Amino acid sequence: MEAIAKLRNCPVSPRKMRLVADQVRGMKVDKALNILQFNQKRTYSVYIEGLLLSAIANWGQKNSDSGSDESELYVKTIFVDGGRALKRLRTAPQGRAHRIRKRSNHITLVVDEINAKENVAVEEETVTEENN
Repeated sequence: MEAIAKLRNCPVSPRKMRLVADQVRGMKVDKALNILQFNQKRTYSVYIEGLLLSAIANWGQKNSDSGSDESELYVKTIFVDGGRALKRLRTAPQGRAHRIRKRSNHITLVVDEINAKENVAVEEETVTEENN
């Protein structure tokens, strides 16, 4: 049973956030947390790391009755959508003004348990990523 976590109006450009989100898509949760913790783009990975921890907690709330372990979780889907943009003005020469758009994004992360059938696909993806 999957669990969803959403982060809305994160004050980072969606294009930059997608670079970090692409690194953890399809990975097991513990490996994804390690990658996010030691990522070079720490400013961006902090948001996704907190969101991943929230998704794990949501999964624990949904599946409190079952005896499943959190080590069998993986990041099923993660996507970054553009949010609202704050429009600001910056002064320019000769009395002009240039528009500055401060972009934001919405992140949606889905965590699910690895089944026997899905386990093969997740392991194959991690092997191909390690080889590249």
